[in-house]
Amino acid sequence: MENTSITLAKGLRDGIPIGLGYLSVAFTFGMMAVDGGLPIWSAVLISATNLTSAGQFAGLALILSGGSFLEMALTQLVINLRYALMSLSLSQKLDPAVNTLERMAIAFVNTDEIFAVSSGQPGRLTKGYMFGLAVMPYIGWTGGTLIGAAASTILPAFIRSALGIAIYGMFIAIFIPPAKKQKSVRVVLAAAVFTSCVFAFVPVLNTLSSGFVIIICTLAAAALGAVLFPIEEGGSNYE
Repeated sequence: MENTSITLAKGLRDGIPIGLGYLSVAFTFGMMAVDGGLPIWSAVLISATNLTSAGQFAGLALILSGGSFLEMALTQLVINLRYALMSLSLSQKLDPAVNTLERMAIAFVNTDEIFAVSSGQPGRLTKGYMFGLAVMPYIGWTGGTLIGAAASTILPAFIRSALGIAIYGMFIAIFIPPAKKQKSVRVVLAAAVFTSCVFAFVPVLNTLSSGFVIIICTLAAAALGAVLFPIEEGGSNYE
C-alpha cells in the first residue's frame, strides 16, 4: 500500500514555490479590489472561493464597472474554460481510489501551475499528493489577497499606483518566453493585441463593455490560431 504521508509531504514541498508566486499576484488583486471600492472581506471572499488570477481580475473590472451577470458569466466561461480541459486530462492520472467528491475538490484547486507540476509527476497521483500540492497555493492566494487589501488602506497612493502594474508584468512574463520559441504563439498574441486595439480606438466599437471585448478578442485570436496552426491528434505544435 502506498504511503500517503510521503505523498502528502511531497505535495506540500512542491506547492511552496507556487504559493510564493501567488502571494505577490494576489497582493495586487487585493489592493486593486479595495482601491476600487470593495471592502476587505469581499476581496478575500472572492479569492477564497475562486482560484483563477485572470478570471478574478477580469471579474473585478466588471464588478467595478457595473457589468451584467450575463456578461460576467460569459467572460468567466471563456477565460476559465481551459480548467475543464485540464481537469479532464488530470483525472486520467488520478489514482482509482480517489472518489468523486475528492475529484471535485481537486478540480476546484486545479490551476495552471498545479496542473503543470502534477502532470509532470511519474505514475498515479494520490489524493494526499494533490491536496498537499494545493495547500500552499491556496494559502498564498487567499493570504496574499488579505495582505494586499489591508495594505491598500495604509500605503500612500503613489506606491499603490506603482504596485498596480504588477499584474501586467506577470502576464508579460507568462507569454514572452513561449512567444520567442513558437510562431503560433506570436501570431495569436498579435491577433489578440490588434483586435483589442480595434475595440479601444474605433468609434462605436469602443463603447462596448470590457467583458464582451475580452470574450470577442479571446475567441477571435483562438479561432485564428486553430485555423492557422492545427494540432494533429497525439502531436504537438512547437515551431
